[in-house]
Amino acid sequence: MKILVLTAHPNLENSQINKVWFDTLSSVPDVTTRNLTQIGGPTMRFDIAAEQAALLSHDRIIFQFPFYWYSAPPVLKAWMDQVLSYGFAYGPGGDKLSGREFLLLISTGGPADSYHAGGYNNFSMDEFLKPFQQTALLAHMRYLRPFVFHGMARATGDEIEASVLPMLQHVSDPELDPTAKQARLLRELEADPEKAAAVS
Repeated sequence: MKILVLTAHPNLENSQINKVWFDTLSSVPDVTTRNLTQIGGPTMRFDIAAEQAALLSHDRIIFQFPFYWYSAPPVLKAWMDQVLSYGFAYGPGGDKLSGREFLLLISTGGPADSYHAGGYNNFSMDEFLKPFQQTALLAHMRYLRPFVFHGMARATGDEIEASVLPMLQHVSDPELDPTAKQARLLRELEADPEKAAAVS
């Protein structure tokens, strides 16, 4: 599985957790990392053909960013507006990304318990991320469970370091696609009739 990580951070070099994640992912075989702020420059303009070619040469697409005002930094929106174009990602003939996997890798300033009904952010992360989920569905991609690190406003260096292994395990997990996990479970049940009978 080839993984493309599109990192959207306004100042990645001064980032805490996103820089650690970016550097770690950059050293992993079959993972391509792209710093969108660096690539797009001050005008946030992208070579559309090059960006689309990068998407087409990978199986799993990851958007990595800090959660800004319940969304992503502007450079990611600029990239989406230019690259996920009509006839490529949606509309007539816009099925070029069909079957690819889509995953979000996000850091938030607020703690996890603030992202639910009754918390001070009022809604869950799944609710806030619906526009990204719908983008993936519109582009015929498979939306996977995101990886979210909460509480960066008070995170320690040890906590940031401890996030690296779970992050790597998550983004490279071949069974994040629930249909893949379901298929494995069905194969295991078929291979063990007694277990299948106990389940029923």
